[in-house]
Amino acid sequence: MKINNKEFIDPRKIYVGGVPEGVDSLTIAEIATGSPGRPVIHVSSDDKRLSAVSEALESFAPNIPFLEFPAWDCLPYDRVSPNSDVTGRRLHTLIRLNNRRDNNISSPLVVLTTVNALLQKVPAQDLFKNLIFEVRTGTSLSVSSLSKFLMSNGYNRTGTVREAGEVAFRGGIIDIFPPSMPMPVRLDLFGDEIEEIRRFDPVDQRSLDVIEEIALEPVREFVLDTKSISRFREGYRKTFGSVVNDALYEAVSEGRITAGIEHWLPLLNEKLESLFDYLPNPILTFDHLASEAIGARHASIQDFFEARMSLLLSHTKEKKYTQKTPVYRPLHPDALYLTKKPWEEILKSHTSCWFSPFSSPADSSSTNYGRVLDVGGKRGPEFSLARRTYAQQKEIKPETPNLFSSVIQWINNEQKNNRKVAIAAYSPGSRDRLVTLLKEHGDQEFKELKSWTALTKLPIGTVGLFVLGMENGFKYENTTIIGEQDILGERMIRTKRRRRAETFIADTSELTAGDFVVHIEHGIACYEGLETINADGAARDCLRLGYANNDRLFVPVENIEVLTRYGSADSGAILDKMGGAGWQARKAKVKNRLEDMAEALIQVAAERALRPGRKLSPQDSVYHEFCARFPYSETDDQLNAIAETVADLEGQKPMDRLICGDVGFGKTEIALRATFSAVMAGGQVAVVAPTTLLSRQHYATFSERFQGYPVKIAQLSRMVSLRDAAEIKAGITDGTIDIVIGTHAILGKSIKFNDLALLVVDEEQRFGVAQKEKMKQIRSDVHVLTLTATPIPRTLQLALSGVKEMSIISTPPVDRLAVRTFVLPFDPLVIREAILRERFRGGQIFYVCPRIVDLTELEESLKELVPDLKIALAHGQMAAAELEEIMTSFYDGQTELLLSTQIIESGLDIPNANTLLVHRADRFGLAQLYQLRGRVGRSKQRAYCYLTIPADSKMTESATKRLEVMQSLDALGAGFKLASHDLDIRGAGNLLGDEQSGHIREVGVELYQHMLEEAVANAKGGIIEAEDTSWSPQINIGTPLLIPENYVRDLNSRLGLYRRLAGLTESKEIEGFAAELIDRFGPLPLEVENLLQIILIKQYCRRAGVNKLDAGPKGLIISFHNDSFSNPSALISLIQEEPGRLSLRSDHRLIVRRDWQKEGARLRGVRQFVKKLANMTFEQEN
Repeated sequence: MKINNKEFIDPRKIYVGGVPEGVDSLTIAEIATGSPGRPVIHVSSDDKRLSAVSEALESFAPNIPFLEFPAWDCLPYDRVSPNSDVTGRRLHTLIRLNNRRDNNISSPLVVLTTVNALLQKVPAQDLFKNLIFEVRTGTSLSVSSLSKFLMSNGYNRTGTVREAGEVAFRGGIIDIFPPSMPMPVRLDLFGDEIEEIRRFDPVDQRSLDVIEEIALEPVREFVLDTKSISRFREGYRKTFGSVVNDALYEAVSEGRITAGIEHWLPLLNEKLESLFDYLPNPILTFDHLASEAIGARHASIQDFFEARMSLLLSHTKEKKYTQKTPVYRPLHPDALYLTKKPWEEILKSHTSCWFSPFSSPADSSSTNYGRVLDVGGKRGPEFSLARRTYAQQKEIKPETPNLFSSVIQWINNEQKNNRKVAIAAYSPGSRDRLVTLLKEHGDQEFKELKSWTALTKLPIGTVGLFVLGMENGFKYENTTIIGEQDILGERMIRTKRRRRAETFIADTSELTAGDFVVHIEHGIACYEGLETINADGAARDCLRLGYANNDRLFVPVENIEVLTRYGSADSGAILDKMGGAGWQARKAKVKNRLEDMAEALIQVAAERALRPGRKLSPQDSVYHEFCARFPYSETDDQLNAIAETVADLEGQKPMDRLICGDVGFGKTEIALRATFSAVMAGGQVAVVAPTTLLSRQHYATFSERFQGYPVKIAQLSRMVSLRDAAEIKAGITDGTIDIVIGTHAILGKSIKFNDLALLVVDEEQRFGVAQKEKMKQIRSDVHVLTLTATPIPRTLQLALSGVKEMSIISTPPVDRLAVRTFVLPFDPLVIREAILRERFRGGQIFYVCPRIVDLTELEESLKELVPDLKIALAHGQMAAAELEEIMTSFYDGQTELLLSTQIIESGLDIPNANTLLVHRADRFGLAQLYQLRGRVGRSKQRAYCYLTIPADSKMTESATKRLEVMQSLDALGAGFKLASHDLDIRGAGNLLGDEQSGHIREVGVELYQHMLEEAVANAKGGIIEAEDTSWSPQINIGTPLLIPENYVRDLNSRLGLYRRLAGLTESKEIEGFAAELIDRFGPLPLEVENLLQIILIKQYCRRAGVNKLDAGPKGLIISFHNDSFSNPSALISLIQEEPGRLSLRSDHRLIVRRDWQKEGARLRGVRQFVKKLANMTFEQEN
C-alpha cells in the first residue's frame, strides 16, 4: 500500500503496520519525498538501529538527503565527557539544520536520530551564528584568529594529527582534523596566503588530493570564554549555594576543561533548545522499539539524578567528600532533558508515525492511535529449517539436497511468480562467498545494485546483490530481499571504522628520557634526551646516553641504528661501564648460545623437510559449506593465514605452522578448517590445550561447528570419568573417534592413535618440559598447527623465517573496536551503575586490581555498593586447582563478578563478560591495558571499559599518556601489535623457551632478536647472508646536520623521524622521505637537506666497508672496516689514475686531496667518491 501523504496534515498519532527492518527505510523515503517542505525525523531505539536505517536508506534511496544526529556516548550525570567525534557529528548536523532554516530551504530531508539524542537538549541556534571558520585557497589567513577559533571551540593541539578534533601548527603548514570530514586537511601557507588545501591520510601523513575550501566547525557544544565562565560561576552558585572544595567550579573558574563538564551545559550556554526548534513542523517516525525505549530513558534519567542526589546528601551529611571523592552536584533533569511532561506536549503538537513489523489490526478503534495504516511489508524468507535439516544429515554427499540448494529453489519459485529477488550481504567478501556457494547449486545470474529503483528494473532470472548490514530480509510489493543472516544464521560483523590504532604505535613507543637502551659497542645505557652540539663549527643533533660512573656518550642521529631498546622501563637493568669488558663478554656468551639454538632449529626444520607429508585436501564444495558456517567476516590477515595453512596441508612435507594473534582474533577458526581438511581426508586430529577450562572451551566450539557432519568428537581431561576415559581411549585406538580434545592427558603413554594426521597445540609455551618433549616426538610425522596469543615482534618473525612457518593475525574479526573506554576518577556511583547495567542485561564483569593487598578492601566496598552481587576472588598466589575452579565457575556463569589481579586467563573467551573495571589503571602498562581490554567485547553486546584513577594523586606524564592513548583509540587491532612492540622479557622467553629469557635480560630484547636473526642466517650455511649490524659508519663533513626545532617543533616527532631516517637504505626511499617532509612540514631547510645527503652517503659507506670518513676544505680521509677493502686491485687502479691526489697510508687510511671550500661542493664530492667505492665493491661481489 502506498502512503497517502494527506494523512500527515493534522497532528495525530498514526500506527503504520507492515514495516519490518528494511521496509522502514523505504517508508521513510516515501514519506520524505511526498511531503516537500516538511522534514522527517526518524527516531531509532538505539545506535545500532540508527546505523542499520542509515545504511539501508543510503543503499535503497541514495537520492534522499539525510543527516545523522547521534546521542552522547556516556550515561546521564556521568563523570566522563562524550567523545569529540560524537559531539562533532552532532554539531555538524545542528549547523546544517540552522543554515537550512536561515536560507528557507524546503527540499526533502531526513534526520536520523535516537531516543537518547532526541530527549537531550541542545545549544540554542544563536550559538552557531559565528561558529563557522571558512578557509579557501588563494585567500589570506590570520593564523592567530584561526588558532583562537580552534582552541575556544574544543580542538586539541598536538604534534601529529591523527584523531578528529586535533590540530598541529608547524609554521607555514597547519594540519586540522574536522569531525565533519572523513580525512584531516593540511593548509599550506605562503606568508599569510593559503596556497593549497590538501586532504591527507592520518596513518602515513601523506597528502591524498587537493580541495578548494573547507568549513571548520566546533567540536564542543559550548564555548569556554570569559562570558560563559562568568555565566557558569553565577549559575552554579545560584543553583547549589556556597561553593567550597569543588574541583569543577575551580577548574571552570580558571578556564580549564574538566572531564564531564558537558553535564552542566545549561550553565555554560545562555539557553538550551531541542531538536524540534531547528526543524519547523517535522513529521516524526519511530521504530517499533522506540516507545519502550522512551519510557526506559525517562526512568533512567530520573534514577541517575536521584542516585547522584542521594550520594551528595549522604556524603555532605557524613562529611565524606574529600579530594579522593570529588563532589558531584547534579542539575535537575528539566535543565538537561525533555522530561516526560514536555515530551508529551511535543508529541501532541506533531504528526507521529509509529512503525510496527506486524500487520495492522483490522479494527483501528481498538487502538490508541488516531489512524491505522499498513504498507504491506513482511519478514523475508528464513531458512532455519533447511539449516537444521542440513546440520542433521548423517552423510555429506555432493548430490544431497542442502541449505544452498534450498535457497536456490526458493529463489526460482519467487521468480516464477514474477517477483524480483536480491540478496543483502554484510561485506563484499561475504557477498562473493555467497555467490560462489549458490552458483555451485544453480545457474542464476547475479548483478550488483546501487538503489531500490535498480532492483525494480532487474530482469526476472537475475538475482540482485546489495552490500548492506541488514540482519533479516523482507518482502515488499513485488520484491524480496534475502539477508545473509537468513541463509547462514546469526552473524557478527566488524563495522567500518575510520581510525586505525596501529598509527599510534610509533608515538607510544618512541624513546623518552629515562628509557634503557643498548649501544651495540658499549652496552646498556640510560637515554637522557636529544641535544644539539657544535662540532667543527657545525650544529648536529645527538642522543645523549648516560653510563655507569656518570660517563656520557653522544650518538649522532644519523647513527641512531646502533641503539636498540632494552625492553621494559622497570626491568631493573644495570648500566654498563664505558670501555669495560663486561658488555663484550656477555654479548659473546649470548652469541654462542644463540648459534647452538639456531643449529637445533635448522636441524629440526631440515628433518621435517625430508619426510614425505600426507596431503589433506577435502572436496571444494563440502569445504566451502563448512567455511560458510563461520559467523564472522574474515579479515585479510585471517584469509592469508587460512590460505597458508591449507597450502601446507596440501604440500609435500609435514606442516609445522605457528598462528599468532590475540584472543578473539580468529585463530580457532583456522584450526577448525585445518581439522575439517584432516578428518574429511580420513585422518584423526588431536587438539591439546594447557588447561581443562580451555579444552572445555575448544570442545564446545568444535562440537557446535561439526554438528551434522559424520564426525565423532571426544574430550579427554581430568574432568572425564575413568570409565568414559577408557571408552574414549579405545575409540582413539580403533579409529572410531575422529577428533580428541583435551589437556596433556592426550599425550599420555596409554593413548595410541589409529591414524593421527593433525596435531593442534594451543599455547604451547604454557606446557611443561616433559609435555613439550612428548609433542616433539608426536610431531615428527604429522601435520602440526600451533596457536599462540604471545606477541611476536616483526624482527623475530624475520629471524625465524624459513625455520618455523608463521602466520600473524593482527586485526580482530569481531567488532571489538566497539569497546567504549572511559578514564575517570574513582567514583563509587559510576562503579555501581556499570555493574548494575551489565547485570541487568544478564552479563558478567571483570574487575582488575594491580595488587593482591587491595583485593579484600575492594571486595568489601563492592558488597556495600551491590549487596547481593556474586563475587569471586582470584590471584596468582592461589593453588592451580583452586584457581581453575574459580575460573570455571565464572566461565559457567555461577558468579557475576570476577575480582582479580592481572591473571585473567590469556586464552579464555567469555562472550558474556562485557564490562571491565580497572582499579588504579595508572599502575598498568599500555600493553597490559590493551590485553585486559581485549577480554571484553566479543559478542553483539556493547562492551564497556572503565579505567579508574585516584583523584588525589598526580600521575606521571607517561601514565597520563598511556591512558589518553587507551581512551582515544577505538580500534583494538593495535593491541596485539603494541604488545609485541613492547614485548617484555618474560613473554619473549616463554615463546622461545624458558632458557632464553636470561639471554634476553643480558643484552635487551631488540639486540637479542637481531643476534638471533644473524645466528639463524649463519646456520643456514650461507643461504641467506646476515647483515653485519655491529658497526655504523662515522661521518664528519663539517656541515650542519639536524632537523631544526623551528621546522618540526614536537620532540617526539623529530625523534621518530630520526629513527625512520636511520632505516632508509635506498636513494628512492630517501627521496620519498624528503617528499613527505615537504608535504608535512614545508620546504626543506639546508640542515635537513644535508642530513638526507649524509644518510645516502652512509649507505654507500656501509656497502664499501668505510668505517669512518672525515672531510674538510682540502679533501677526505677514509678508514675501512677491519682495515680492509673487498676489491683491493680496483682500489690500487683508482689510486694510480690520480697520483698525488689519492694515496694509501701505512695505517690503511685512504687520503683524497680535493678543493672543497664550499660545503655544497664538499657534500657532492664526498657522495660521488664514496658511491664509486661502493660500485667497486659491487663489481667484486658479482
